[in-house]
Amino acid sequence: MRSRLLLVVALATAGLAFAQTPAPGSVPKPDALSDNLPIPDAPAPASSKAWILMDYATGQVLAGENYDTQLEPASITKVMTSYVIAAEMASGKIKRTDQVMMSEHAWREGGAGTEGSYSGFPVNKTAPLIEMEKGMVVQSGNDAAIALAEHVAGSEAAFGQLMNAYAKRIGMKQSHFVNPHGLPAEGHLTTAHDLARLGQALIRDYPEAYSYNKIKELTVGPITQPNRNLLLWRDPSVDGIKTGHTSSAGYCLMASAKRGDQRLISVVMGDTSENQRAVDSQALLNWGFRFYETHALYTANKSLATPKVWKGADNSVAVGVAQPLLVSTPRGKYDHLKATMDLPKSLVAPIAKGQKLGMVKVTLDGKLIAQSPLVALKAVEEGGFFKRLWHELLMWWQSV
Repeated sequence: MRSRLLLVVALATAGLAFAQTPAPGSVPKPDALSDNLPIPDAPAPASSKAWILMDYATGQVLAGENYDTQLEPASITKVMTSYVIAAEMASGKIKRTDQVMMSEHAWREGGAGTEGSYSGFPVNKTAPLIEMEKGMVVQSGNDAAIALAEHVAGSEAAFGQLMNAYAKRIGMKQSHFVNPHGLPAEGHLTTAHDLARLGQALIRDYPEAYSYNKIKELTVGPITQPNRNLLLWRDPSVDGIKTGHTSSAGYCLMASAKRGDQRLISVVMGDTSENQRAVDSQALLNWGFRFYETHALYTANKSLATPKVWKGADNSVAVGVAQPLLVSTPRGKYDHLKATMDLPKSLVAPIAKGQKLGMVKVTLDGKLIAQSPLVALKAVEEGGFFKRLWHELLMWWQSV
């Protein structure tokens, strides 16, 4: 990752371009011609209801259609269930070694006798939580999802409340979950954008739980079932996430792949077949990796500027970003980025460490693509009485 973007109001690109203009009769290199070509349109899935391609590191939407439209998520719901389980485990409320009962309710509603996918754990028997979760993730077992929900919260309804609470915390603003498995239920809806955010959160917050999604097959008792994500066999860079299908939701797939330091997340909802959702997702991922790249522009807690401070024990304060600022750009466009800092004309002590003082904004071809608050990297206490008095006079003098 390069981090050489300068904080300036405007870059002298015109002079640079003039200086690099080839002499008459010379032929530009093929690389230069390629970099100047426009990015072709993303390969939109022709038969899906909604789709999105998102950069994992930045959360930027690289392409998509209808991705904020509420739709049924089918078994992609189980990614939300995985997140809740991982979060509750991290808080110490449950353990991976807990014995989870496959209740008769879970078996009847989601077991082998139903039309949906099942894990195969025997009824009225227990299994370690971690194995039950893998049965839910790899085999997409509806019975395992219900059993886990009952173990964590007592009932599916209570678990649904947990799902919605965690979804709100993640930033899934247009989602509402009713059950842990994704079978059709009134009000059980989400969006492709929210699902991409969920995938991002699971990878970031609970990488071990995410890793179960790349297991290609799982055996429970005498039954061995494969993971339904066909991309795990077709693309070695794909390591998740989850498939889903019902007659009303169609064929859905949330996929994620990492190539080098870059990770992308795709979501396709309402496709026409198991193979088509894989083909459409693969095309989106290939397009994204080919035409976009991720850059770390500024590291956290590193000084980007030292503006003047009035009436302070110190005459200036270091400002920077509290979190790393990353950006996704079309390949070959990194040097076209421009950054500006918006800071007040006058900063007056006292200033607390971490206090928001302004914004840094990054644009590409005049379009805002990233921004982050500028915060004080250290505290600045008030100066002494005479210094404050003197600065008051100077500030008054400059204002007239």
